[in-house]
Amino acid sequence: MVDLHKQYLKIKPEIDQAIQTVIDSTEFIKGSAVKTFEENLAQYLNVKHVISCGNGTDALQLALMALNLKAQDEVIIPNFTFIATAEVVALLGLKPVFVDVNPKTFTICPEDIKKVITPKTKAIIPVHLFGQAAEMNEILSLALTNNLHIIEDTAQALGADYQLGEHIVQKLGTIGTVGCTSFFPSKNLGAFGDGGALFTNNDELAERIKMLANHGMKVKYYHEFVGINSRLDSIQAAILDVKLNYLDQYNKARQKVAKFYNKAFKSCEFLQIPQTSKYSSHTFHQYTLLVKKDRDKLKEHLLQKNIPSMIYFPVNMNNQKAFARKINKSQTFPVSDMLSKEVLSLPMHTELTNKQLEYIAENVLNFFK
Repeated sequence: MVDLHKQYLKIKPEIDQAIQTVIDSTEFIKGSAVKTFEENLAQYLNVKHVISCGNGTDALQLALMALNLKAQDEVIIPNFTFIATAEVVALLGLKPVFVDVNPKTFTICPEDIKKVITPKTKAIIPVHLFGQAAEMNEILSLALTNNLHIIEDTAQALGADYQLGEHIVQKLGTIGTVGCTSFFPSKNLGAFGDGGALFTNNDELAERIKMLANHGMKVKYYHEFVGINSRLDSIQAAILDVKLNYLDQYNKARQKVAKFYNKAFKSCEFLQIPQTSKYSSHTFHQYTLLVKKDRDKLKEHLLQKNIPSMIYFPVNMNNQKAFARKINKSQTFPVSDMLSKEVLSLPMHTELTNKQLEYIAENVLNFFK
């Protein structure tokens, strides 16, 4: 699904030098490499503050902690997503409220958000799933009307542009109250281990997030509130700072792969190719088809041809045992239910060759002959 080794080899001298510089400095925790990376990422995103942390899940948790929500306050989340988006809500004693997603983009449906807003609703977490932007114009309008925070989950869409209104273009993750991302190795901007970050233009919120990620303190040993210990180590920051220079190139390479797949599969009656929002670019963290016939058999067929594929996600949030007590049993999620039975993601990374792509496409299409 991902070829990180070939990607590394192309920039090996830069990566090795960056790692060696940190080792020579022995600034392994909160070193200058972390500050440099945060500043460079903030410049790339055109946002005032980037606060790095231990991983993408921590980023979501820190965002919620910084908003001073109260027990059982409601947070609206897409039903079709990775569990991290929902579990941090539950861990903090908040109430996750799941809503269905758009059948074309797989992102949270604004019309369904409207239906579940109550006086207890305090935030929305739109997930820019597979690299596709959620409908942020509509979500922003809902948030403003109802005085809600927006926490953007940008773990799969870092670098994507979004058109707000007629003339304003912003990077995903910088539109809401706070944005969050992951630097898990397979992400479009991936570390050689775990890592994450938050983005915001709010000075007060940024300061609070920094403190929360550092045991709730600004001055050493003086803790203003209970925080956590979540930090990006210096070696990972140095690696990410090198790879940040290639992020746009990486995203373009993924878009080129998606264009090849789209052309190959668009005429197949049993496949629905990914849809791209008219308001945004798509970073194609995953290339995910809807398979209208024999999805699981197709997956097995590809495996026999040494072609990996993945099902993201086979079990929706409302069907997870972990959330059994938190679900409104009267709610239905027809789109999410359909997606869990039909989605299939094909190999998607920066190192795919035309020969590999032709082999993958040929074997997918041969299955339906």
